[in-house]
Amino acid sequence: MTGLRIVHAHGDRITVTEPATGVELFSYVYRPEAAWEAPKPYLHPIRTLAGDVVTDYRPNDHRWHKGLQFTASHLSGANLWGGNTYVHGEGYLELPERVGSMAHVAFDEIDIHDDAGAERLVIAERLTWHPYSGELWADEQRRIEVHDVDTESGSWALTWTSAVTNRRAEPLLFGSPTTAGREAAGYTGLFWRGPRAFRDGRIIGPDGEGPELMGTQGPWLAVSGEHDGTDGHATVVFAHAPENDHTGAQGSHPDHWFVRNEPFAGIAPSFAFYDELEVAPGDTLTRRYRVVVADGAWEREEIAKYLEARPW
Repeated sequence: MTGLRIVHAHGDRITVTEPATGVELFSYVYRPEAAWEAPKPYLHPIRTLAGDVVTDYRPNDHRWHKGLQFTASHLSGANLWGGNTYVHGEGYLELPERVGSMAHVAFDEIDIHDDAGAERLVIAERLTWHPYSGELWADEQRRIEVHDVDTESGSWALTWTSAVTNRRAEPLLFGSPTTAGREAAGYTGLFWRGPRAFRDGRIIGPDGEGPELMGTQGPWLAVSGEHDGTDGHATVVFAHAPENDHTGAQGSHPDHWFVRNEPFAGIAPSFAFYDELEVAPGDTLTRRYRVVVADGAWEREEIAKYLEARPW
């Protein structure tokens, strides 16, 4: 057991440190930020066990891209993603009256558990989702778990679960720029923005490679990049839980990968890439994902072996 350390700056952020290396693995920032950027909690910086940063924050091309965050680019006409809003036939427009927010309510748990002899750190949070006008549209139960910290292999993992319940009297419609008419822009949901070192990084899937994996399906996707300033590479792996593809109250909406490595590195397992997803009043949309942060440039076989050894 590594003895993960938690520091909570109340009202601001939670920082998790791996003591054997002294590396701050991540900060979970939940204080509100600029309204135009659709305020919401996020993880940044996220670091490898060697201390290298694998997220970006407010890059000059998209100021609302902040590390790793769960968000909604098109939600019943609102934009909880941040920045300009895509409108079919007109492109991206500055429409501040569509930009909403996600607000931290409370933490139900911040603790470390013994998981069969290994540590599992849990951050359980309640949030609310709002359009620009401020009314309540949804509640979210969020659970972030840190596990499989392995200093020998230079890797660690987190599992992110979000359960979003519609509190409106009418359906919530999750969409994306692609459902609104723009090709190959199906992003919504859990979104990672990589640092500049991951531009032109290697994109790997179970059965393919490269940016052409945009819009495809598969249980996992990974990207590796070479660091600026220090020698070496890092790999970030994204996997979605098998139940994400199951038919439920919202019908069948399996994840499709939004992925690019140019002009920036970004990945989102989108549940509304090609088609809108409707959540009825009182219904809950649940998604569970795993993110593995590793030192080195992992190959396909290494990634598959790692995930196979750690089933959901």
